[in-house]
Parts: sequence; structure tokens; C-alpha cells
Amino acid sequence: MSGPVVYLTKLVHFSAGHRLASPRLTEAENRTVYGPCYRPHGHNYGLEVTVKGEVGADGMVMDLGALEQTIQAALLDLVDHRDLDGDVPALAGTITTGENLAAAFFRMLEPRLPPGALERVALVETPNNRFEYGGEGDHP
Repeated sequence: MSGPVVYLTKLVHFSAGHRLASPRLTEAENRTVYGPCYRPHGHNYGLEVTVKGEVGADGMVMDLGALEQTIQAALLDLVDHRDLDGDVPALAGTITTGENLAAAFFRMLEPRLPPGALERVALVETPNNRFEYGGEGDHP
């Protein structure tokens, strides 16, 4: 007998710096497009990682400790207290907008979790800005 499918979301926090700039734009164009975010600055991010699965015989979708260790190794060890534009090889060449970071973090986590388990990554950049990505088939 199969258990119900349940969504489990783990919330973690990290701090990192970045600036928004496109190599295709001039400095003046970058200042116009990105405004104050063109200057180096930082955020205290919230990251929600949602997995889904059937509730197993142990009563769990996934062991929370194991999920936390996976998030730590796949993401937090790489991005916490780092310059996202220069210190994180997985983000090389990426304009580090919230949209791009959410998608990149999904791609960094997905191979570390059981197939089909990762449902969504939500990056909370500020109290007013939240970015969600659920993979290539994500059509909200």
C-alpha cells in the first residue's frame, strides 16, 4: 500500500554579496537597467527547498537531517558569505538576479536528491522579493 504524496519544505538562510551587471551592456547601460543593484551589495537570503514523495513506512517523505546535509553540501557551503559573482564557479557567467539564482540553485540541488523528489526552490531576497523555480517543466 502506498502512502499519501506529501510536500516537505526546508527553510535555510545564508548571506552573500553580488551586483547586477550584464557583460553585454556598457557601464552606463548597466546603471540604467539595474539602478542601485549595479553597485556591490549583499543580502541575507532565505532559501526554501521543497521536495515531494510518498510517506514511507517510517512516516516520512525524506529524512530532514539528510535533506539539510544535502542542502548544506550542494549549496550553502558554496554560497554562504561569498561573492556570488566571483567566488562560486557554478554561477560563472550568470547575472545573479533572483530569477537566475533560483534556477541555478535548483540545478545544483537536483542531482543530489532522489529522482523526481525536488519540486521547487524559492529564494527570498528581501521581504518583498521572492523567486521560485520548479524545473524546466515549471509553468505556473
